[in-house]
This record gives sequence, C-alpha cells and structure tokens, in this order.
Amino acid sequence: MSTAPTSPVRIGALAPLTRPGWTEAGRHLLAGLELAVGEANAGGGIAGRPLELLVRDTAADPRRAEAAVEELAGLGVAALAGEYHSVAARAAAARADALGLPFLCSSAVLDALTERPSDRVARLAPAQSHGWRVYADFLLAEGHSRIAVATEPGVYWAAGTRILRDHLAPRGGTVTELDARALSARELAGELAADGATALLLLTGFPDPAVPLVRAVRRDPRLAGLLVGAPAGQPEFPAWGALLRGDGTGIPFLRYLPERPTPLGARVEATLRARLAAPPSFVALEGYDTIAVLAEALRAHGTDRDAVAASWPRVTVRGTRGEIRFTRPGDAPVRQWAWSPVQVADRDPAAPARFRTLHALPGDPTLPALPGHPTLPGAAPTVRN
Repeated sequence: MSTAPTSPVRIGALAPLTRPGWTEAGRHLLAGLELAVGEANAGGGIAGRPLELLVRDTAADPRRAEAAVEELAGLGVAALAGEYHSVAARAAAARADALGLPFLCSSAVLDALTERPSDRVARLAPAQSHGWRVYADFLLAEGHSRIAVATEPGVYWAAGTRILRDHLAPRGGTVTELDARALSARELAGELAADGATALLLLTGFPDPAVPLVRAVRRDPRLAGLLVGAPAGQPEFPAWGALLRGDGTGIPFLRYLPERPTPLGARVEATLRARLAAPPSFVALEGYDTIAVLAEALRAHGTDRDAVAASWPRVTVRGTRGEIRFTRPGDAPVRQWAWSPVQVADRDPAAPARFRTLHALPGDPTLPALPGHPTLPGAAPTVRN
C-alpha cells in the first residue's frame, strides 16, 4: 500500500447491514461512522491524509465478522471500528487481537468481549452488566420485584437473564424464564396470567417474536396492569413505532444518552436526523464517537497499529455524549469507556414519536466497575414518573 503523504488512512468498519442482522441498527451505526469521517476530512484529515472507511457487512454472523477482519487487515487498515451484535463483535475482537489489529467496538455490550485480556480491543458501549443493573434498579424503584422474561437461546439473552436474576435476588426479586420459541404469543400470555409477574421483559429478537408478544399481551384483559419492558433497546428505533404504533408505547428500554444533549451531540443529532430522514438512535452517536476517538488517536499518536492500540489509556475526546476516556474497570478484559450515561426511557403514550426519560444515571469515567453496584458517589439516579 502506498505510504505517500496524501494516501488515505484506512479504517475498517463492521456493521449488520443485511438480515438476520438488525439492519436498522446497522444503518444508524454506519451513518454515524460516515458523518464523523466526513467531518474529520473536512478538518484536514490525519496530518493532511484523508480518512477512508472500508465497510463490511457482518449480518450478525460471527464467521462473516471473522472473514471481514481478515480481509480488512490484509487491506492495510490502521484500525477497526463498529459492530452492533455481541456475537459478531466477540468473533471480530478475537480475530483482531490475534492479528494485532486495533478494534474500537462501538455498540456491542457483552461483558466478555474477549475471552482473555487484550490491549488491542477497546469499547465505547457500557458493559451489559452495568446497563442492565441500572434497568433492574429502575424496576425495583417502580415496585416490580416479580419479573418474567420471554427469552430465546443466545449468549446475549442468557447473560441478560443472569444479570437480572443476580441483581434482583438479593433485593427480594424473582425472575421467571418463559421460552419465546417453544410458546406461541397467546400461550405465553396465558403463562404470564398464571404466574402473577408484574413485569414482562422481552429478551427476544425484533420484529419476531417481540412484536407478536407485545400485541398478545396488550390485548389480553388478564394482563391489563402488566409492565412490558425491553432492556435491549428495541423501542429506540423507528421500525418499532411503525409496526406497533400505540401498542409500542410505555415500554421502558435502555439507551446510552445524557439527560440533556451536549452542544456537539445536538449538532450531530440534527445532521444525522437529516441524513437518516428519521430521529437518530444512540447507536448513530456511538458510531460518530468511535471515529472521533480513532481520529484523535491517529492524529496524536500516529497511524501505526501498535501506536493506535497503545493510545487507548492516553486518549481523551469530547464525544457527543460526554468526555470519553478509557480505563480497565474491575476485571474487564478490554479498555472501556466507563461509563457512558445510561437512561431508561419509553415512547410517550400521548405522543408515540416522543421519548420520555424515566430513570437516568450520568456517565462517569471514574466509576468502579463491573462487579459493583452502579451508583455514583454524590450523584444518585434520577427517576421520573
């Protein structure tokens, strides 16, 4: 590859752009990545060299993710960015680490992003155990301690169930698992009515079986007082509102945004809204922040892969959702922005296109960790009814 001063600095980008990947999340992620690359180039690029994004579709498939990493490494990329699905991100991270290729993961949250500690891999999204504990605290604050989860097989869903159970049990909570593959939506509603749970959490794929489950629960008079929740964030995206309309409101989900946008966040959000012709999700902002971090690392520390990886603990970037710094909290295997702000939000029943913040935890890069309770000293979560 040419090393002339004007040759591009290449960054590989991974995103789910075809099914069975969550393509809407992939589009938002890619929109944020591309916007940040364009802005970096408008500001002079990397020492006069333009950034070039080489995009590969993972379709949420670990094997495709591995193959993409191999290909991109061979094309001379300085670093990898992106990915939304945890199973694909884990495969990409393992291959990138083996190849000595820096990988800044944008959105995947599974705690064990790598099986062993890696200095090559860093992550922007909060670890699942952090965000889902915040969600569990919200449920308890709202009076819900008897929880049912409609779940499918998969490492991400299994991890979420375990986190909820481990966090709720010492506080008097229970978690009942219902198999969303073995039971029809109507059968699952019947199981819920017999169980007596006050909240049902959707730990399932979208649109199926999540959409039929929501419709079945909303239409069953025995479940009129049941809270439906979706901690994985499905209601964040426009397709949720388009498919479920009023049935999709009042369903709390996790999103990684501050209570009030930063000036940069507001500007980027407005630009992305025009590009996407829809409100951008937090995933789009994660994409933008990923490139912002990599561009700063490349400018300040050079385009050599070793230099990029070595920059993780030293880089500080003003992101769309706050100041980004990387640490290795607790026994986390990778460098982590610990932590981005966390919200529990829902779609307003009075205006389904509008989101309400129900519970919020501000981000703090000094917050301790994966094993501990996610409460900031002197900064209690806010709850809005």
